[in-house]
Amino acid sequence: MSKGYFAPSVRKAFEILKLIGSSRGGVGVSEIARDLKMAKSTVHGMTSALKDLGVIKRDPSTKKYTLGVTLFELGRRAYSQADFKNVARPVMEWLMEKTQASVFLGVLNWDHVTVVDIVESKNDLKITSPIGTTIPVLAGAVGKVFLAEMEEEQAIRLIKSRGLVSYTKNSVTDPAKYLEEIRAARARGYATDDEEYILGVWAVAAPIRGWSHLRSAIWAVGFKASLDEKKMEAFAKYTKEAAEAINRKIQE
Repeated sequence: MSKGYFAPSVRKAFEILKLIGSSRGGVGVSEIARDLKMAKSTVHGMTSALKDLGVIKRDPSTKKYTLGVTLFELGRRAYSQADFKNVARPVMEWLMEKTQASVFLGVLNWDHVTVVDIVESKNDLKITSPIGTTIPVLAGAVGKVFLAEMEEEQAIRLIKSRGLVSYTKNSVTDPAKYLEEIRAARARGYATDDEEYILGVWAVAAPIRGWSHLRSAIWAVGFKASLDEKKMEAFAKYTKEAAEAINRKIQE
């Protein structure tokens, strides 16, 4: 009896989650009902329940749903148990050797980026952070990379709703200029942070596109004083190559 009653509901819930997870900017109740051929009342009830559980989140301005924190936490546990981390780790170690900088791997979780792995620099003086540390999505090179992966309208809405914070004197707080940097990152495949999040620190980040269910990025972080223009160019080149290498390994 219970199997016959619950199985259809569970199946529908997963269909809704898969549809939401495959969208770039989120989906609304009407779109879900149309695409999955469900009654709007059914979709409304299920999305409300999933939202209450934190499995999905609803953007108050667009009324669209995206995957939420609860699902992310489950995914992060699965991530630690699966081979995703193992795929990225050797490439992260390679990037650390090439740049002699600390290398981070992170995922986008709504309005912040969560560090899921790190390969620390071998230098005595290095930049480090515990796994699980979060970074505001509008901060640093990694934030620019994630916004560059979004539709521009979504990125603009996020900038307007969250606002650009002045973390240092070098932080970009003009929305028009910030958008220019996002467009540049989209065009070249990586973004940089020139002491914009932490004074004295330079970083470069590149997107990992192979995990369609998990928006991810890799970034290398070093001290500005130890980097000249040539080294910065090498940083950017190697970081982009590292992201591309991880993408290839995922698709193998």
